[in-house]
Amino acid sequence: MERFDVNTCKKVKEWLRKEVKKIVIIPHVNPDGDAIGSALGLNSVLNNAGFESEVIVPNDFPVYLSWLSSEGIPLIYEHSSKRCNNLIDTADALFFLDFNDVKRLGKLEEYLNSNTKPVVLIDHHPDPAIKAEYLFSDTDVSSTSELVFDFVDAMGMMEHLDVTGANALLSGIIADTGSLSHNASRPDMYRIVGELIKRGADKERINESLYNNFSEKRMRLLGYCLSEKMEIYPQYRTALIWLSAEELKRFDFHPGDTEGFVNYPLSIKGIVFSAFFMEKHDYVKISFRSKGSFATNDFSGVHFSGGGHRNASGGESKLSMEEALALFKVLLPQYSEQLEKDF
Repeated sequence: MERFDVNTCKKVKEWLRKEVKKIVIIPHVNPDGDAIGSALGLNSVLNNAGFESEVIVPNDFPVYLSWLSSEGIPLIYEHSSKRCNNLIDTADALFFLDFNDVKRLGKLEEYLNSNTKPVVLIDHHPDPAIKAEYLFSDTDVSSTSELVFDFVDAMGMMEHLDVTGANALLSGIIADTGSLSHNASRPDMYRIVGELIKRGADKERINESLYNNFSEKRMRLLGYCLSEKMEIYPQYRTALIWLSAEELKRFDFHPGDTEGFVNYPLSIKGIVFSAFFMEKHDYVKISFRSKGSFATNDFSGVHFSGGGHRNASGGESKLSMEEALALFKVLLPQYSEQLEKDF
C-alpha cells in the first residue's frame, strides 16, 4: 500500500513489533457508524495479530450499531471511567480514530490532556490539531474505516482481517457515505469494499442495521421534525430543524435516534444548506450539511466551535437554544453570496 509514507510505515511496524503490547483505541464523542466501525475493525485486527487491544468510547453509541460489538464490546467512559483510566495508564500506545481535535473527546479530554503515551492518529478530517507521534491522514477518502483498511494493509496485517473486522470496516464506509451515495467516487474505495465482502462482510445485513432498524418512536420523531420543526429560508437556500430537551424526552430519545435528520431538507429543491440544533443538558449540539461548494466546516469552526468536512460538519453552543438559533439566523445574510454560488 503506497498511500502512506514508506519510511513512516517502516518505523511504525518496527515500533509495534518491539515496544507495543497493550493498545487502547479511542474514537470521538457521540460516536457514529464510522467511528464505531473503524475502531472495532482495527481492534479485531490487532487482537488477531496478538496485541491486547481495547476500545473505549467517550459516551453511549447508537443501539443499531450494537450488533458489531459481539466481539470486543467497547467500554463506555461515562459509565466506567476508573476502569478506562486504568487501561489508558497501562497501555503502550493509544490509537485515536475519526477525529482531529481533542475537544471531540467529551469527558475523556481532561484525562487525556496529561497523556504521555505515544499516539497514532488515523483520521480523514482536515487540519488535524492533535499531537501524534504517527499521523495517518487523508481527507480524500470516504471514511476513517477506509483509512484503517489501508493502515492494516500498510502494516502487513491483512491476514488478521477476518469477517468480524470486515463487517465493522464496511459498516463504517457505508455509514459515512450514506450507503455509497456521497463522497464515494474514488475507484479505490470500491476495491476496498470488494475486498471486505470477499472476507465475509455482509453488505445486506449492514444496510439493514444502519437504515432499517429504527424504533417506532424514532420514526414519529422524524415525522414531527419535518412537519412541525423544519423552517425554510428560501432567500438563503437554507433549512433549519431544532428540537428542545422536552421534545426529545416526549419521544423517548435514545442516542442515534436523530442520525441523518439533518440530511432530509437537502432533498428540497433549491436548498443547499441544512442545520439541525438539538438541546442537551448544558449545551446545544449542532449538525450542518450542504451541497456544492458551501463549506460547513468553515461556518461551524468560526461560529459554533466545530469542524469537520466541507459538506458535513458539527458544532456546539453554550448559549441557550433560543440564543443559538437567533445567532444562526443572524449569520445567514452574511453568507448569502456563498450560498448562491453554485446556482
